[in-house]
Amino acid sequence: MNKPILPFYMTYPLPIYAQEEDTMMRDLEYLQQMYPTEAKKYQKRIANVLDKIDYDGSLIYDEYPCKWQMYRLVENILAILRKEAQRNKEIISEEKWVWIEDMVQILLCHEIYRRRHNHHKTIKPVEVFGKYL
Repeated sequence: MNKPILPFYMTYPLPIYAQEEDTMMRDLEYLQQMYPTEAKKYQKRIANVLDKIDYDGSLIYDEYPCKWQMYRLVENILAILRKEAQRNKEIISEEKWVWIEDMVQILLCHEIYRRRHNHHKTIKPVEVFGKYL
């Protein structure tokens, strides 16, 4: 009887936790679609800022991100939101800006968490002798 020989990696089942994590991320993305309008607006700005600093070795992938750097990131995002509010001639009270700052900080931490868990699943090219495989 001729049985085909399988490579060792094909004999191991797929890890179940990866499938569970995919399900969790789909649920999370679905629930993010239900955010209130303002929260969606802040989420888009946060995603745009994080896209610029999303690289290997970035602070968002540090095991313990620095609180000061996170605070500076929130301040940068708030500056962008303030400029947009001025450009659109929106009048926002200082009390509301305190609330917005808290919301931005929460959404920022959430987005960083999401990116950190999606980051390890990306397949990176392997460099061998100066060429990528």
